Amino acid sequence: MSEKWARLVLSTYRWVGAATFPIVGAYVAFRASKGKEERGRHGERYGVASVARPSGPLIWVHAASVGETSAVTPLVEAIVDMGIHVVLTTGTVTSAKMVQDRLGDRVIHQYVPLDLKPAVDRFLTHWQPDLAVICESEIWPMTILELGTRRVPQVLVNGRLSDRSFANWHKRPSIAEALFENLAHVVAQSDIDGERFRALGARPVTVSGNLKVDTAVPPVNNGDLAAMQRMIGSRKTWAAISTHQGEEDIVAQVHHMLKARHRDLLTIIVPRHPDRAAEIAETIEKMGMKVALRSRGDQIEPDTDIYLGDTIGDMGLYLRLTEIAFVGRSLTAQGGQNPLEPAMLKSAILSGRNVQNFRDSYQRLIKNGGAKLVRDKDMLAGAVNYLFNNPAERQVMIDAGLKTVEDMRGSLSRTMTALEPFIQPLVLKARLSSREGGWK
Repeated sequence: MSEKWARLVLSTYRWVGAATFPIVGAYVAFRASKGKEERGRHGERYGVASVARPSGPLIWVHAASVGETSAVTPLVEAIVDMGIHVVLTTGTVTSAKMVQDRLGDRVIHQYVPLDLKPAVDRFLTHWQPDLAVICESEIWPMTILELGTRRVPQVLVNGRLSDRSFANWHKRPSIAEALFENLAHVVAQSDIDGERFRALGARPVTVSGNLKVDTAVPPVNNGDLAAMQRMIGSRKTWAAISTHQGEEDIVAQVHHMLKARHRDLLTIIVPRHPDRAAEIAETIEKMGMKVALRSRGDQIEPDTDIYLGDTIGDMGLYLRLTEIAFVGRSLTAQGGQNPLEPAMLKSAILSGRNVQNFRDSYQRLIKNGGAKLVRDKDMLAGAVNYLFNNPAERQVMIDAGLKTVEDMRGSLSRTMTALEPFIQPLVLKARLSSREGGWK
């Protein structure tokens, strides 16, 4: 595909988006009916701001969901500490709640506008950002093109390209280059990610490591933790976190297999999508097991088999209840989930083999002895049983995980170094604006 043809495709995308804009209301309304949009704030998805723009320099930071929001929070705090206003956009209700909980009124939160020309144009006209910082793998063609048209510098931080995303972009190199040439800098998570961005035409590209390693340890309410520990008592526990469809069935079967050897066993399941909890509970109960749900305030009784952690923002609680954690989206689904939180919270980590999206983190953990991959249900049951029976080996894995996380730290400072040429002029501008305001 020639460069001319690629630009024609992107131009067509731009105007098709503009033409379909009037009919997307039904789509947003449908999402709202499913609880995926916050009622009363629909206008933000169309680029209609809900608050005024503050005077002075402003940086737009975008983080798609909970994981990206958690990763970018320390970076946002560092920018705000420099005296720069930040409008932070996210795409989900849960990530919006996280912004409120962790950053409060230090930033302006808005829902990200739909990637359609009228919405993006309205958003940019109101906020007039001096810099756009995008987290991880959010590649929105219209947004990138509109920022480029307005000559707003765009920096991708904690950049990651999965095997599938890279393969898709690689089939359309001219389109990829026409988009990525708009990025002023890409700060990639790993050497592999960096090589992929360069192959697609991004320049310059630096490697920082994973910002998620530099986030604070997931918080916990100590009262809730103490209450849970009292209910569990001396029972043996293991957790399956960030599970996807099909994996909960496997975990329940593993629980049944292990209970023959560990009569006091309690298995904790934390599904990636808590709205599936009722369905998961029904399936497990049909298998003859007793399930308790945190969202209902169920107590953990002596005969409770499965505790379903179906609440948002409580991962710090669930992981503090065990020393063995299986990380999902790795047996029945592809890509894996982030293993760093269980490593931070002192768990021996188990996972299926499909962890391509977090390859660098898993390679480091496995090399140091902090994680092991399992092939199937039987291998998972064997691994959990082994770790129950060998506490010394379990501690070795826990210590290795903690060391791996410590060795990986430093991404935040490297990312700030990459952003410095873009941020420092804004810091100077903010100081000058403040002084001029004071004189007036």
